[in-house]
Parts: sequence; structure tokens; C-alpha cells
Amino acid sequence: MNEKTRILCRTALLLALAVISQFFKNTSVYITGPIVNCILLIAVLSCGLASATALSLITPITSWLITGSPVMSAMPVIPFCIMGGNFLLALCTWLFVRKKETNASLILGMAVGSVVKAAFMAVTIVLLVLQLLGPSSGLPETALTVAKTTFSVTQLITSLLGSLLAFLVWQPLKNVLKRP
Repeated sequence: MNEKTRILCRTALLLALAVISQFFKNTSVYITGPIVNCILLIAVLSCGLASATALSLITPITSWLITGSPVMSAMPVIPFCIMGGNFLLALCTWLFVRKKETNASLILGMAVGSVVKAAFMAVTIVLLVLQLLGPSSGLPETALTVAKTTFSVTQLITSLLGSLLAFLVWQPLKNVLKRP
């Protein structure tokens, strides 16, 4: 199997895993969030930035389709902000490991990526979208308050947990993927 086919198959498998995990989102965002973030990071490490970018763009759409979030339905710009946050997580990790992957560069890239993702989403969603569109959205104030936490602090926690999970999964996985 050539390398492009291998990467495409891995990307499809990772997308399938992400979509399956999104069915548990109504159980807890602390289950789905870390799994999806882990998958994005495994994609960037095993397939490259293009694959992780594709997953960063697709997973917010599949999440919205599966869970039907009222906040995202009332403010359809939010999935685009999530796409940006996901991409920044993948990009920061890729920037830190692209020349030479060490445990230190991987941990640093994931940590920086998690902070950048959470900060981006806090600014774009909490400070801009929810402030500008929230009052006219017709959503109850309690839903907007929960959304403010979900798209800031919760994103940082789930990104860091996903990074930890990805680090633990990647250690043995990278050796398996290097085999012919």
C-alpha cells in the first residue's frame, strides 16, 4: 500500500472513531472532548497536518449533526470557531514536532496547543459571538452562562486531557506505525 493510501485510510479510521465518540457527548463532554482532541493529535502525529486539518474541520460539523446543540443552532458561527480552535491545537503540536519529535517537544506542543485552542475559543465564542449574538438568540440566560464555561475553561481541560491521552497512546503506537 502506498503512503498516500495509508494516510487516507488512517484518516478515515480516525474520523470514524471521532464520530463514534461524539454519540457519547450527551453523557459527558469530559468523555467526548478528550477523545476527539486525542484523535486530532494522533492524526497530526501519524498522518500529518493536512489530515489533522481535515478532521479539525469535519468533527465540529458531525458533532453538531449528532448532538444538535441548541446554542450552536442559535448561533451557527460557533462550529467555525471550534474548527479554528481544533486546527490551532493540531498546528501548535505539529510546529513543535515537525523537525524532531522528542517527548519534551511533544508535551510542549500539546500544552501550548491546548492553551492556544482554549484562548482562541474563549475570545471568539465567549467574548465575541455570545456577547454579540447571545442576547438576541432567544436562549435562556442559564444556557448562555453554561456555554461561556463550555467554550473556555472546559475546552482547556478537555484539550489537556486529550493531550495526555494522545501522549500515552502515541508512545507505543509510533513504534507500530514505523514497521513496514
